[in-house]
Amino acid sequence: MRVLPRDCHEMLMTLSGQARDGVYLIQPGDSPIVAYCAMQEGGWTVVQHITVNSSVNFDCTWAEYKHGFGHITGDHWLGNEYLHQLTRGPGRYKLGVKLVDRDAITKTGEYDPFMVEDESSAYRLRLGLFQGTAVDALTLDTENYLHDNQRFTTKDRDNDNYFQNCAKLEFQGVPGGGWWYDACAGANLNRRNVIYWQKDCNKERLCKYAWMMVRPSDTVKLIPSGDCKKDEL
Repeated sequence: MRVLPRDCHEMLMTLSGQARDGVYLIQPGDSPIVAYCAMQEGGWTVVQHITVNSSVNFDCTWAEYKHGFGHITGDHWLGNEYLHQLTRGPGRYKLGVKLVDRDAITKTGEYDPFMVEDESSAYRLRLGLFQGTAVDALTLDTENYLHDNQRFTTKDRDNDNYFQNCAKLEFQGVPGGGWWYDACAGANLNRRNVIYWQKDCNKERLCKYAWMMVRPSDTVKLIPSGDCKKDEL
């Protein structure tokens, strides 16, 4: 039985649109989880955050990506199972991506709708139309890689379309980490030493931070603008 808001936007609605960014208890499935809520931007549930050369290890196993890891107020992956629970409905969800480069230039994008299938489908990624100031790095195959409709791959579970495991391939000694690889990547926000998003973030144009966030599609903006273990409260 669900007794808490299912996501950060619903939490914002219960607080009459008046809430600060921070850590909240939400309940997208049977059990409550801790999530970071970007309330000042309209109630986004943060599902990923990474800082270049992060101290958090993103080279994690299938089980760790399933349940999440990292520091919920900093660099982390919320968990594929919770991504599925959040986006399976009721209602339609969208994905927000935010990128900040070393010159403090911010680019954003949204995919609507956005859904992650269940574990039996290897948490397959489903994306709709894109809009934003960033390039569309997930549904356009401008670098011969298409991430939409791909299954999730980790170092111990290879579901990609390459003859090797893309999650194990290294750049300057750092493996790629878990992601929805094709064969391999036109984008990868889980590589610690180079945050990659086609021409917006790469080894020539370094990005300092990246976020992935989800929110129901039909919403109104009310307020202006280690290791592979999740922190305990």
